[in-house]
Amino acid sequence: MIAAAVYVLCALTSIACAVLLLLGWRRSRQRLLMWSGLCFAAFAINNVLLFVDMIVVPTVDISVIRTVPSVLGVAVLVWGFVWDTE
Repeated sequence: MIAAAVYVLCALTSIACAVLLLLGWRRSRQRLLMWSGLCFAAFAINNVLLFVDMIVVPTVDISVIRTVPSVLGVAVLVWGFVWDTE
């Protein structure tokens, strides 16, 4: 039961970070905020899939599927760091 609460709180925190970063990007148009917001959005998807994997359907292993959003999130952030120069 505590694990489920932790998974939900992690997902909510990632969603809040993504929303705040993307709202900051919309106001200031600083691209680093956009890349970071997209990264946290992918982390939020990963956290939701983690909840589904561990709590909703614990008999089915979707660890490979839930790893994809986190890898994409990090890739987006690295892309933003490396290729987006101002």
